[in-house]
Amino acid sequence: MLGVPLALGLAGCLATANAQADLPADAVQAHAPGREQVVVVHGLGRSRVAMWPLARRIEAAGYEVHLVGYDSLGTTVDEALAEVSAQVDACCAASTTPVHFVGHSLGGLLIRAYLADHEVPGLGRVVMLGTPNQGTPVVDRNRDAWWMQLAGPLANALGTGPDGFAQALPSPTYPVGVIAGEVSGGQGAAMQLTEPNDGLVPVASTRLEGMQDFVVLDVGHSMMRHDEAVAQHTIAFLRDGHF
Repeated sequence: MLGVPLALGLAGCLATANAQADLPADAVQAHAPGREQVVVVHGLGRSRVAMWPLARRIEAAGYEVHLVGYDSLGTTVDEALAEVSAQVDACCAASTTPVHFVGHSLGGLLIRAYLADHEVPGLGRVVMLGTPNQGTPVVDRNRDAWWMQLAGPLANALGTGPDGFAQALPSPTYPVGVIAGEVSGGQGAAMQLTEPNDGLVPVASTRLEGMQDFVVLDVGHSMMRHDEAVAQHTIAFLRDGHF
């Protein structure tokens, strides 16, 4: 029975995974001279549309926002990273103002991977929302499930083992703020999580060596993209380097 809610959740991800065209490329970008740039990267099974509520709040705080989209289901780490890299290079490689990054879940790992291999002139600050910086045991415990096989190699690289995507990334040399979610009422039980978690990622798994600040908010993993408190904390770190 455990596979039923998980499979339903994955079906929702599959339904939105290829929705990149739903949001015009310039819908959020203000292109105002002198604005600091913020690159926003979505998580597994989502699209740029998923980050629209957060992007609007960041834009309202005075930043120029670039929403990055990539295919995450049925693809490899290298394929997703190539998509992200091409878009970040296109929007911000020649920026004359600071360039910040915000990543939800898997998006945070892709940002770490991009910054490990690319020099960004004027690199600013990075905020990670529910990012499994130590992997997530959800993948470990369900690796053989049919829905995990359907999700593909990128999703299966999010485990806690030494060969995981997160474990292959170097510690950051730039300012990083981590926002973790914690939900009550056993919402993580469907994902076989017993420790404090946001429904998909344990709080402890979001921690990152070298992070500059860390905060735990009362919000579930998916709802981080919509939550006003998450947005306020994100903007505070982009502006001041602390929550």
